[in-house]
Amino acid sequence: MAEAVRSLERAFDLLEHLADAGGEMALSELTEVSGLPMPTIYRLMRTLVNQGYVRQEPSKRYALGPRLVRLGEGASRLLGTWARPVLSGLVDEVGETANMAVLEGDEAVYVAQVPSKHSMRMFTEVGRRVQAHCTGVGKALLSQLPDQRVQEILARTGMEAHTPNTLTTPDALLSELEKIREQGYALDDEEQEIGVRCVAVPLRGAPALTAISVSGPSGRMTREVVPNVVPVMRDAADRFSKDLAPRT
Repeated sequence: MAEAVRSLERAFDLLEHLADAGGEMALSELTEVSGLPMPTIYRLMRTLVNQGYVRQEPSKRYALGPRLVRLGEGASRLLGTWARPVLSGLVDEVGETANMAVLEGDEAVYVAQVPSKHSMRMFTEVGRRVQAHCTGVGKALLSQLPDQRVQEILARTGMEAHTPNTLTTPDALLSELEKIREQGYALDDEEQEIGVRCVAVPLRGAPALTAISVSGPSGRMTREVVPNVVPVMRDAADRFSKDLAPRT
């Protein structure tokens, strides 16, 4: 029994290594990062391949498999449900609409929302997919990826200008992402829609790349308000991340 549990733990660790590396690694790379013997990794990866959780490319590299998509979609839906108390708390404290989004493919997808009590509310809804380069949650999500992954996404999606404030070059966005990593939050300064400002922070420890945001009309969500909103959001993200952490 102990050996079976140890094998299960190792298999999950290998899946985590694949995810951290962008979803694809060679056997030698897995050996290096895991510290496990190559025969052990090969045996575990063959089991995961047979179950559909990993696939082997023609190049012989291992990649995350299609059966994980269903698990990920289910986890994302549950994540939105679990997040509602956190988002409700943000609405109570900040007074504006709170959202949660995950990175799905190359786009940010909203999975939860609690609207503000103001008559003029938010400008998106659960299930909406948006480009990442021009939204607060999108930039908070991209900031959790290596620059090379970001460039690959931008090469596929392009950088459409939604407003005059939208960042439209990879260099400008990469510079912005470095700033986000340093300061711990992202700002959509009327980049997706004129008259709307959004503050977003990454959510660490979630089952997928995740961010939470607070959005509202620029007249209420002013640049002067942003520094007061950021600590509230960080605290909410930290508390939720602890709730998501594995129990030992």
